Amino acid sequence: MPTIFLLLVTTLSLFVAPKPQKTYPVGQIKTDQGEVLFWLYDETPRHKASFIKLANEAYWDSLTFNRVIANFVAQGGCPDTPAGFSGSPYLLKPEFVPTIRHSYGAVGAGRDDNPEKLSAGCQFYIVQNKSGLARLDDKFTVFGQVFKGMDVIDAIVAVKTDSTNTPLSPIKLDVNVVNMTAAQLKKQGYTVH
Repeated sequence: MPTIFLLLVTTLSLFVAPKPQKTYPVGQIKTDQGEVLFWLYDETPRHKASFIKLANEAYWDSLTFNRVIANFVAQGGCPDTPAGFSGSPYLLKPEFVPTIRHSYGAVGAGRDDNPEKLSAGCQFYIVQNKSGLARLDDKFTVFGQVFKGMDVIDAIVAVKTDSTNTPLSPIKLDVNVVNMTAAQLKKQGYTVH
């Protein structure tokens, strides 16, 4: 009897699915220049959810990096206009976090000069200044951090632009959210804390 029981337990264990590994949503921007991957902060839940929603809807996939400035930012999504943002689907309340700053590779949400400092849902930028942009802290929401592909951003801000800092050759966006395990993230250069 014990042998049959052991055989039954062994057989059943073959049919038990292994527990799936935890995954984390990661921002991905693919361009002709290469791929950029960035961590999305849990500390900025509205901006994180908005980015994931718009990426999953392929919102940015017909748009470009519309403003690029060396030693400043690469900016994509809806363009600034004198009247504010053109085509933003909604605005988001700011989420300023004292421990999340405008360092090199920070991913932030663009906004116009509104007094509530509301972010445009459509626009994001990546800080390209190697010293960071402390003057933007607590004025614009940072919701992510690039961990792979800053060489791509460095190349993007170096392209020739017109007088409005728009690239002469459009840099098209392919924006996605990819789910990665802690092991996959570590392999790409990011350690989950």
